[in-house]
Amino acid sequence: MGSLGWLAQPAVFPWAALVLGLCVGSFLNVVIHRLPRMMEREWLTSLPEILEESRELADRERAKRLAAEVRAVAAPLAADALGLVRPRSRCPACGHGIRAWENVPLLSWLALRGKCSACGARISARYPLVEALGGLGAAWCAWRFGFSLAALAAALFVWATIALAFIDQATGYLPDDVTLPLLWVGLLANALGAFVPLLDAVLGAIAGYLSLWAVYWAFKLATGKEGMGYGDFKMNAAVGAFLGWQMLPLVILLSSLLGVVFGLAQMFAARRGWDAGFRFHFGPYLAIAGIVAMFWGEPIVRWYLAR
Repeated sequence: MGSLGWLAQPAVFPWAALVLGLCVGSFLNVVIHRLPRMMEREWLTSLPEILEESRELADRERAKRLAAEVRAVAAPLAADALGLVRPRSRCPACGHGIRAWENVPLLSWLALRGKCSACGARISARYPLVEALGGLGAAWCAWRFGFSLAALAAALFVWATIALAFIDQATGYLPDDVTLPLLWVGLLANALGAFVPLLDAVLGAIAGYLSLWAVYWAFKLATGKEGMGYGDFKMNAAVGAFLGWQMLPLVILLSSLLGVVFGLAQMFAARRGWDAGFRFHFGPYLAIAGIVAMFWGEPIVRWYLAR
C-alpha cells in the first residue's frame, strides 16, 4: 500500500472518508443552489435564437418581438457570471461573502445558530443536512467496501444522488450534467470490477432507461398527462449502470412504494388543511431506493426469495 498504508487501515479509512464527505457535502450545497440557476440562464439566453429560427411561428415579426422580450428578461442572467466555483459563496439575503470560518461543514452552522453573521437571515437547515448526509454516506461506503475502488465509486454514487434528490425536489430538474456523468462513472467502475460484471451494468443502464420510458408513455397514453420527466429515465439508467439489471426491479418497487407513501401523506395533509402546495418529485424516491439497493439490495432479495 506504500505511503497510503495508514489511510487504508479499517480504523482510519471511515473517519477520513467522513471528513472528506463533509467537505464534499458543503460543495454539494453549492451545486444544489447554483446548478439550476445556471441551467435556467442557459435556457433563457438560447431561447431568443430558437424563437427566431422556429418554423412553427409563421409570423416572423411576432417571433422577433418575442425574441426581443426574452432577451430583455435574460439580460441580467446573461451578465451573471455565476458558476460552481466562482464567485465565492455568499448570503442569498444580503450578499455577505462567506468567510472561511463560516464555511466549516456542520460546525459553522451550529456556531452561527443557523443565521447569517451579517444580516441575521436564517440559513436553511438543508445546508447542514446535505453536509451530514455527504459525510455519513462516505463513511458508510468506506466501512462497507474498505479501501477500494468500490468505496470510491459508491461514494460518488451517494454524493450524486444526494444532489439530484435535492435539486429535483426543489426545482423538478434532474440535470444532465449530473445524471449522464454518473451513468458513465457506473459503467467505468464496473468495467474495472467494482460491483457487477460490465455486461450486467450495460444491460442495467439500458433497462433502467427503457423501464421508466415505458411507464411514462403508458401513463401518458392512458391519461394524456406526463407522470415524470426524461431526467427520471436517465437517473434510473445511472442506477442500473452501477447496480446491474438484476437490482432494477427492487429499485423500481422501492421507489414506487415511497411514492405511494408520500402521496398518501400529501393527500392526508391536504384533507386536514395542512397542504401548502408542496409536491413530491420522483427523483428523491429513486435516490433513496438506489442507495438502499446498493448497500442492502442483495440481503433483501435473498430474504424475499427465501420466503
